[in-house]
Amino acid sequence: MAAEPWQRAETAGPVRAHVLAKPEVAVALIKKARRPILVVGHNTVGESLKSGEPIDYMIRMSKAGNIPLVATANTGKAFLEKGYEPAALIGVMDIANRLTDESWGGLDGKGPYDMLLILGLPYYMGWLILSGLKHFARNLTTLSIDRYYQPHATWSFPNLTAEVWEENLKTIVKGLGGVI
Repeated sequence: MAAEPWQRAETAGPVRAHVLAKPEVAVALIKKARRPILVVGHNTVGESLKSGEPIDYMIRMSKAGNIPLVATANTGKAFLEKGYEPAALIGVMDIANRLTDESWGGLDGKGPYDMLLILGLPYYMGWLILSGLKHFARNLTTLSIDRYYQPHATWSFPNLTAEVWEENLKTIVKGLGGVI
């Protein structure tokens, strides 16, 4: 479980993400957050894990933690086909820009979010978005729950095999009170 960027040519700078070596830490962080938001990219669609697809775990996580889910790119259709309506269908760059605005009232108008859970973006895109949020969204904690280490997040899983990643997702869903 390496804590190095998946694309090694990228240099993150002196401040790097804390490693989520145990998924229980992610559960504790999510439970502590007042207003978390989950942003899901298109790499979750069509990827098969042993017991389902990542998109299935995201639906369970959103429901269990009562976390609004933002579908980006073409993921909205995949969620709707599974009978789940995301809180919003927004481009990833748009939601990232909104998260830097401290006066944005959120999707529901109840104020800014204090935690972002993110996964399913192409690595280089997640890298850039998390870098921007690290520098311009000071009150936002970011958790990369993707299977590759994202050094610009506040917290990130290390580089994981698909099997270990799936077990981590299961642990988070169960820790939030969901059923697998």
